[in-house]
Amino acid sequence: MKFHTRKWVKPEDLNPNGTLFGGRLLEWIDEEAALYTIIQLENQKVVTKYMSEIDFKSSAKQGDIVEIGIEVVKFGSASITLSSEVRNKMTHETIITISNIVMVNLGGDGRAKPHGKTQVEYVVDRLR
Repeated sequence: MKFHTRKWVKPEDLNPNGTLFGGRLLEWIDEEAALYTIIQLENQKVVTKYMSEIDFKSSAKQGDIVEIGIEVVKFGSASITLSSEVRNKMTHETIITISNIVMVNLGGDGRAKPHGKTQVEYVVDRLR
């Protein structure tokens, strides 16, 4: 899994227990999945359709740096399924895993649109 983004856990990210609020972490994962999908499918119009079971394995506290990993599970005709792991950057302890995040490619009319992609592409290869 490639870890693309790092986040610094700040006071506004904490729950009443003084640890990272799960909702904030899910917000970060959803944003990362959307950005990854936009880049892969070359379309800014994508939506999150589904997230499978969310497995919290540990927590993070103020000052921790967490990194968000995204990996392609499969390409559908109008979707891409991703998995995600978030871990502590310094200790590499896993904080959360999500096996399946389904992102859907949309057309101008707001409906699912086939994207024609079948494998991961890297921007550097598109520029050649």
